[in-house]
Amino acid sequence: MVLPELELAGRLGAQAVTLDWETVYTELLPRIYNYFRYRGLEDATAEDLTALTFEKAWRKRDSYRHDLAAFSTWMLRIAHNVAMDYFRSRPMEITLEEVEAPASQSSPEEQLLEQDDLDCLRKLLAMLPPREQELVALKYGSGLTNRTIAQLTGLSETNVGTILYRVVNHLRERWEK
Repeated sequence: MVLPELELAGRLGAQAVTLDWETVYTELLPRIYNYFRYRGLEDATAEDLTALTFEKAWRKRDSYRHDLAAFSTWMLRIAHNVAMDYFRSRPMEITLEEVEAPASQSSPEEQLLEQDDLDCLRKLLAMLPPREQELVALKYGSGLTNRTIAQLTGLSETNVGTILYRVVNHLRERWEK
């Protein structure tokens, strides 16, 4: 379970130099990995980019300023930059159809239905503008609050909520068609 922002920051300490990196890794790994998965990346690529994010954070740990943002926000900013570098260097090498869904414990029939739903969702997400894809990945992939997303993106908290509300409604309308 991921701790709330303030509890995580308080538990991890004020300075990045004194952070318990084992705790940081345990707490933030699922959020960062899911962020990359919600960007439409396959498991292996998401794992590589997650590792790269933690490596960059470790190398830049002395530059973290607790007075500017929560540590998890700082880490997700690094993840965002890693994702942007990845997408810039590899213009659409894989298609959404090539991305595999995680294995489930469902029956083969349920797995087919789940796969159809995932394929539909991936196609709908791919049609969104990049900014909206980013907001969906931060909200639903990383489980961030609108306030934290606003800090990361430079948008207002209200604007983040409004955009996400419209995106979800748009996806629901398209889903039904």
